[in-house]
Amino acid sequence: MTGTCVMLDIGGVLELTPETGWVQRWEERLGLPLGSVHERMHDVWRAGSVGGIGEREVNEQVAARLGLDGPQVEAFMGDLWGEYLGAPNEELINYVRGLRGTCRLGILSNSFVGARERETALYQFDELVEQIVYSHELGIEKPDLRAFEAACASLDVRPESCLFIDDVAVNIEAAQAAGMQAHLFEDNARTVRRIGAHLDGKPSGLGGPRSDDVGLAGLHPLPARH
Repeated sequence: MTGTCVMLDIGGVLELTPETGWVQRWEERLGLPLGSVHERMHDVWRAGSVGGIGEREVNEQVAARLGLDGPQVEAFMGDLWGEYLGAPNEELINYVRGLRGTCRLGILSNSFVGARERETALYQFDELVEQIVYSHELGIEKPDLRAFEAACASLDVRPESCLFIDDVAVNIEAAQAAGMQAHLFEDNARTVRRIGAHLDGKPSGLGGPRSDDVGLAGLHPLPARH
């Protein structure tokens, strides 16, 4: 196992994914009480996040549980993917692209069935890094320590040589528990400085989790991007 490594999350880091309000609009359109979509679909979202269900079955369950016809299902899933995929964090992506050849590069992302195909088509993350570990393919989500172990194994790197970057504090704590260095993403400038310090082999106090962020993972009522 050799090489310094930088590993990144996707949603909220490489992708900017603000909430669009699409779920509430669908609930209003269908005359459903607030929170009904999550209540009816939460187990489907969970299954899709760990590979327990395919895209076709997701669509079938959306139709059955929300009473949607074919065109409505297509529109509903289009809105879901629109928020899920967000927009590229071009500044950080360009910086990471410039790191190729200087260190090992990987992605570890909680995901949803269909994410690899769509993110490859839109953002070419498969060309940005050497390995992408998606939860829906691995069957394990962060902050499970096994997810971090699998990501390090995919690059054949030691955890202590790897800097993990995520926007959720519990995932940062889990990465540290797995033996990795970790940085809580808040903005591009601090993240670039932290990566630079890591590659220079300098210790840094940057990137520790904020106490007010602990426990936020898993609260989002849609397919996880944490």
